[in-house]
Amino acid sequence: MIRILLVDDQELVRTGFRMILETEPDLTVVGEAVDGRAALEWFDTNHCDVVLMDVRMPELDGVEATAGVVAMPESPKVIILTTFDLDEYVFAAIRNGASGFLLKDTPADDLVDAIRIVAAGDALLAPSITKTLIEQFQAGSAAVPADAPPPPGLADLTEREVEVLVELAKGRSNVEIGEALYVSEATVKTHVGRVLSKLGVRDRVQAVVLAYESGLVRPGA
Repeated sequence: MIRILLVDDQELVRTGFRMILETEPDLTVVGEAVDGRAALEWFDTNHCDVVLMDVRMPELDGVEATAGVVAMPESPKVIILTTFDLDEYVFAAIRNGASGFLLKDTPADDLVDAIRIVAAGDALLAPSITKTLIEQFQAGSAAVPADAPPPPGLADLTEREVEVLVELAKGRSNVEIGEALYVSEATVKTHVGRVLSKLGVRDRVQAVVLAYESGLVRPGA
C-alpha cells in the first residue's frame, strides 16, 4: 500500500485528489495539510511514502517544504503540483529534491501512474522533459566558476559512470544510453544505480541537476 500526504491550501483540490486516489486498491491518503509548515508538523507523528505538494502556498511554500521533507530520515518522495508548466518555483523545488512535477489538470490515470512511478524509486520526468527543465534552470543561473571544486562523489565515478551521467544529463533514456555507449540496457541500469549511490542523490533528476551545477555538462552542449 502506497501512503500519500496531500498538501494544498485549497480544500476542494485536496478533496478531489482524495476521491481519485482512494478508488485505487494500492493507494491510500493518510493525511492532509493546508501548507508547507503544517506538512512538516504532520511528520512529527506520522509517515508516508509520497507527498503531493502544491508549489504555491501561504506560510511555507512547496519549495521550502520540499527541502524540509527530503532532509528527513527515510524521507518520502515529493511530487510537485503546479498550475504553471516549468515555472521558477518548479525549478527550485526540483533542485530541493522533488522527484518530479505534475500539472493540476493532469488526467486522473496519469496522476495515479505518477505516484506509483515515484514510489517505486524512479524519477517522474521523462528524459526529454528533464533536459528541458534543467537547461532552462541553468540558463537563468550563474555560470559555474572554472575553479569550483567538484561535488562530493563525482571524483569517485569511473570513466564509464561519468559517460553515463553525461548521457543522463543530455536527456537520454536507458535504451538510448545503451545505444550510444554500445552496452545493454541492463548494464546501463547497473551503471545508473552506481552513479546515484556514489553521488548520494535520490534519483536521476537529482543526478542531472548535479551534472549541470558541477559544470560537467553545459546547457546546450
